[in-house]
Amino acid sequence: MIFRPDYIEAIKPFINQPLVKILAGIRRCGKSTIFEMLKEELLSRNVPESCIIMKRYTEMDIPENITAKQMYDELIAEIAGKEKCYILLDEIQEIKGWEKAVNSLLEGTNADVYVTGSNSKLMSSEISTYLTGRYVLIPVFTLSFREYLDFKANSTLSRRELLEEYICSGGFPIIAIGDYETQPAYQIVNGIYHTVVSRDIVKRHRINKQDLFDRVVKYVIENIGKTFSANSISNFLKNEHRKISVESIYNYLRWLEQAFIIYPCARYDLQGKSILKTQEKYYLADISLKYALMGYNRKMLDGVMENIVFLELKRRGYDVFIGKNDTKEIDFVAIRRDEKIYVQVCVQLPEKSDREVGNLMEIKDHYPKYVVTLNDLDVGIENGIKIDKEIVYGAALLHDIGRAISVENHEIESVKTAREILKKCEYTENEIDIICNAIESHREKSSELKDLSDILAVADKISRQCYSCKAIDQCYWSDSKKNMEIEY
Repeated sequence: MIFRPDYIEAIKPFINQPLVKILAGIRRCGKSTIFEMLKEELLSRNVPESCIIMKRYTEMDIPENITAKQMYDELIAEIAGKEKCYILLDEIQEIKGWEKAVNSLLEGTNADVYVTGSNSKLMSSEISTYLTGRYVLIPVFTLSFREYLDFKANSTLSRRELLEEYICSGGFPIIAIGDYETQPAYQIVNGIYHTVVSRDIVKRHRINKQDLFDRVVKYVIENIGKTFSANSISNFLKNEHRKISVESIYNYLRWLEQAFIIYPCARYDLQGKSILKTQEKYYLADISLKYALMGYNRKMLDGVMENIVFLELKRRGYDVFIGKNDTKEIDFVAIRRDEKIYVQVCVQLPEKSDREVGNLMEIKDHYPKYVVTLNDLDVGIENGIKIDKEIVYGAALLHDIGRAISVENHEIESVKTAREILKKCEYTENEIDIICNAIESHREKSSELKDLSDILAVADKISRQCYSCKAIDQCYWSDSKKNMEIEY
């Protein structure tokens, strides 16, 4: 079992609180695994295993037509005579009327209740009726890139190669664990999609014209990351000689949202500070869904990158909007309580173009602004040496940190301290090795700039203000170490 600690950390504040904890997300995104992790967390708190009751309502040993009353009676029988029980109910949306049963458990027992589901009807009017103010929602997404790296900890691929793999294969845990080739991976994702469509949408909502529904879905997926409306879909289908009402399209979009296949992203007027009700965008629960249905094409990358960034912002708890600043568009405005950030996304930042940055700079406030790109932005320095600037910054900040322990052998002490700090800052082992090797040998400058240690040595020297030092006559340094002029 691969751990996803962020979700356990999200659950921890609510353990033993009189609230139903609801974990909701698309099928196969890892909710059941999180329940296994939760069980381990409870066991670590000395909860007896007999007091942890787990039920998965898609298992073969669960009666197909079990009622909410039967589910409730079975659970009551299992917790009878036990002081405190923890009830974990997986894929509970399969039980019609589960809300009333869970509410009865909350009111009539000392049980701590957790549920998962793959349909956002979990948050519907039934919930409002029976559990008003007595539940907390914890959204579950497919793997982030950071989690993907954890899943691939034993891979021999570089971080950049793993990023390419992540972009091409998506974040469903089953794909990350299985190490599948591209085509089998898309077949698995296609199976997940069709299960969701057939069971969670078509069957549940009794859609008679599935071919028309499928065409609407295809339109939405083709236009991920683009603004459109129900009217534009209706007009498009009219051109294909297919008639569908705007109301039906709204229903289809809502049902796709409820099944966590798509997420809406409304437009936000930065000047009026209001949410606009037209021309929203939609993003997929995982970019592999697009590849599974349409095949992979690098021309899709613009929309794919937006999708990845959108999901990452959602994972971090932001409310995410498309920014409208007069006539300019900002890809994302992300708001979390009093915090706000602006994000532009592009696959390649065009040379000699400030469009992406310029749109951000026209925003007249002081909230952080970011550009996310796949090209090596701000990578490379003079003399043809190409080094990621995150590595340069790490080396520059930490190369002399050991002076607090030893002046004479400060580079050795700097390496020891730097390794600890860099690990906490989530640098990779390869990046840590590059930085530490540079720190260890940065006092041994070669005749030409060939690596990071040489750059550190030169930077060390030209940063010294020997030319204005009042104690230069007493300095024990050789003339070769002194910097006697300002260099530009």
